[in-house]
Amino acid sequence: MRYPIISADSHITEAPDTYVAHIDRAWRDRAPRIVSTDKGDVFHIDGMERGIQLGLVAAAGKPPEALTMSGVRFEELHRGGWDPDARMADQDRDGVAAEIIYPSVGMVICNHPDMDYKHACMWAYNRWLQEEFCAAAPGRLFGMGQTAVRSVAETIEEFRRFREMGFRGVMMPGNPATEFDYDHPDFDPLWRAAVELGLPLSFHILTSRNDGANAIGNSGSRQGAHRGPPQNASQMLLKSIQDIIGTFIWGRVFERHPALRVVCVEADAGWAPHFAYRMDHGYKRHRFWLKMGDMQKLPGEYFRENVYMTFQDDWVALRLVDMLNPRRLLWANDFPHSDSTWPWSQAMLAEQASCLSEVQREAILSSNVADLYRMDVGALAAA
Repeated sequence: MRYPIISADSHITEAPDTYVAHIDRAWRDRAPRIVSTDKGDVFHIDGMERGIQLGLVAAAGKPPEALTMSGVRFEELHRGGWDPDARMADQDRDGVAAEIIYPSVGMVICNHPDMDYKHACMWAYNRWLQEEFCAAAPGRLFGMGQTAVRSVAETIEEFRRFREMGFRGVMMPGNPATEFDYDHPDFDPLWRAAVELGLPLSFHILTSRNDGANAIGNSGSRQGAHRGPPQNASQMLLKSIQDIIGTFIWGRVFERHPALRVVCVEADAGWAPHFAYRMDHGYKRHRFWLKMGDMQKLPGEYFRENVYMTFQDDWVALRLVDMLNPRRLLWANDFPHSDSTWPWSQAMLAEQASCLSEVQREAILSSNVADLYRMDVGALAAA
């Protein structure tokens, strides 16, 4: 293709020393670390009952019958998960010019019950990401800073540091550590700072307290967050993202901050047209008895303008693209996770994106993410 293909959602496999070597000294003895067990290596997180088994963290390219959560050693994982030189080769193999980088272990840490521990771990990750991963290929690896959102004032300062560190956006936890939620007016100074600094806010699946397999109780133990068989938990992943979208729209956050950009990561987009329709229906039909007051625009309009959505192989969204805003769709390969389209992304896109116009393909595979995160498309294409 004549334009660089960019993954809007790829991941780190945190190295064994990511947290231990970069966390503040006061927390070093409790830093997340890899522990070897008779069922494979596990990333142990202090204060959480069960560790993170590594089998699905870096299973990209494996056939379905080979996927397993346990029984895997760290040295068996894709080296590109933590080695930037190997990552460049992995990108080239998949036909990807650049990636927006998210954590793996850090996703689970978003739900840790101790906000101070969470803060320490996230800043260890931020330092490792900047110094030892993204710095090796700053034109192809674009990091997202992590924050625990302990207070609005502190998070504003973190946003400023993220910009100075070269991060292109912020990975927000699904739930703030404050007593009030994201739609509260006390968060308005933070949203103004995000707009002024040009930092999009990302909410990734599996980072909310009631988010399927990553649901966390007050004691730090995992708890069920789904009804029926375990497979039903996957449907909860969409629910948590829908809750966040609704919080920002119904809470009038986008009405107060029309330039704010929120990215919903790895929750697909094929469901969005009907979700937006139901929001509009609820507003038109029920706003009076609910005493919600008039909005400047319909809820669905805020959705289509302020919310970006990433996906890997959501062919439904591509066929419904005229019911969505194609300028808010971002393709991703999710490397190296088990749901990744690596290393066959190009073959998949040739088939699934064939229904799009050339303008739509370029937007969804390249220019949307480049514009959102301030990337130099010309430099990527030349590389």
